[in-house]
Amino acid sequence: MHIVYIHQYYCNPGMAGGIRSYEQARRLVARGHTVDVITTDITGTNTRLGWRQTEDDGVRVHWFSIPYNNSMSYARRIRAFAQFMVVATARAARLRADLVFATSTPLTVAVPGVLAAKLRRAPFVFEVRDLWPEVPIEMGALRNPLARAAAGALANFAYRNASEVVALSPGMAAGVTRRRPSTRTTVVPNAADMELFDVDPEAVQRFRRKHEWLGERPLIVYTGALGAVNGVDYLVRAAKRMRELDPGIRVLIVGHGKEWEPTKRLAAELGLLDDTVRMWEKVPKSELPVILGAATMSSSFVRPIRALWENSANKFFDALAAGRPIAINYGGWQADLLDETGAGLVLDPVDTDAAGSLLARRCRDESWLAQARIAAHKLAVEQFSRDLLFDRFAAVLDRAAETAASSRTGETASSRTGETATSGRAAETTAEGA
Repeated sequence: MHIVYIHQYYCNPGMAGGIRSYEQARRLVARGHTVDVITTDITGTNTRLGWRQTEDDGVRVHWFSIPYNNSMSYARRIRAFAQFMVVATARAARLRADLVFATSTPLTVAVPGVLAAKLRRAPFVFEVRDLWPEVPIEMGALRNPLARAAAGALANFAYRNASEVVALSPGMAAGVTRRRPSTRTTVVPNAADMELFDVDPEAVQRFRRKHEWLGERPLIVYTGALGAVNGVDYLVRAAKRMRELDPGIRVLIVGHGKEWEPTKRLAAELGLLDDTVRMWEKVPKSELPVILGAATMSSSFVRPIRALWENSANKFFDALAAGRPIAINYGGWQADLLDETGAGLVLDPVDTDAAGSLLARRCRDESWLAQARIAAHKLAVEQFSRDLLFDRFAAVLDRAAETAASSRTGETASSRTGETATSGRAAETTAEGA
């Protein structure tokens, strides 16, 4: 099967970002499929106009340079979405496709996906990574009634034209079903890359020895975006309480985003920067395993907004893959998992002093840490391993392709039946005329 895979922000392990699309695409190739990924070079370093093509483990990747980061204004980001929608539509229209797959965000990727699928008479499968427009509406980023209506219409357009929908969490699936009950929706969350995070213990020790500020001290890490939804200042405020209780604990924040500078300023104002709290710029995905291997605990945060509970953050599953407990400050399906299994902590969403106290206590509790590590590893292996979830994902694509093929066969048979009936009537008429 020839698959056109549209993802505006595709990353491979040499880049900083989630590698879900890379992992899924290369596994599709390993199963004998041909995969063309259509994406953007968001760095802005490649100023050459037009497309360039590379290959990632057999996957053909088509890149078009459209700079993007979440420090941009809302209007500039909308412009980037629109630019990609146009160029991706043109590119997808030129490629052969037996199935077209598009993954959000943004929602605008549905447009080239739907149009290419219709042009090639191929099934379209849509993947929902964030519940739009519900999230930006609850965050106050989408206030204009016309903009809200347009975003809702775009979501309806995507779901209506999709043969199947893949959702990254149960809450996202429920959101799709509310809008389009007739569209078959399957939950395939982000995954734990067990092989990637299987790190040599000596490499972890070298990392700790290299950084004198760390040594053998407890370490809490945050890796990922510092955007408006994340609220990583929560961790900095909790670190203030941790230092009061246990000055030896260290916090490492690795990432990038609009809230990087405000978070850094807050750490400096609280007297934590370059002491209790360290901040590093984003690193390639391939460098994260040793950082998490050195961590006592990982973390994931969002602002106290109900719609954000339905997230499927890569950092949550990376922690499980590394066999590390994870602390989160939100409810929902991930909180339920941690409560049920003991693989981490669910912190108060707003009380950072209480969070700091609990983190400080657990970072020194070797019995709890040992049990939480076992629970995290078990979750990774039994529920969220990449290979396990890929099988579920591939089954969705296979089913969409088979359904489309059956439908075409039925249309052809119906057409032939109609032709036979017409020929029969013509023959009868001729006989009567004779």
